[in-house]
Amino acid sequence: MTARCPAAHPDDPTPCSGPVVVTVLDAFNAGADGCEHHGARLLASLDRARVYPLPDAPAGAAIRVFTAADTTRPFCWVDGPRTRPDQLSRAENRARSRDLPSLAAPTGHSGDVPS
Repeated sequence: MTARCPAAHPDDPTPCSGPVVVTVLDAFNAGADGCEHHGARLLASLDRARVYPLPDAPAGAAIRVFTAADTTRPFCWVDGPRTRPDQLSRAENRARSRDLPSLAAPTGHSGDVPS
């Protein structure tokens, strides 16, 4: 087995996509450096995490990781049904919330006055 970046989870079977270019920090400022691929997977799997480019990273590396993480499910290498919000990507959760009727939505038309 070839060495992978520190951001690669031991259970994630995928190879690195290139050199180590970003640091992903969790809510407590613990972090790991990673390639764009594993940086995105790590960012997607952590709550309140942030991504920063390393000094020699190509332009846009952190933005690409952030964008990829938005549509990546947490711990995406784990098989099984994904139905709870904490098992879905941030993009999937946003789409779900747009599809749900608002609890605060009025039941009548705007300006209707009961008689």
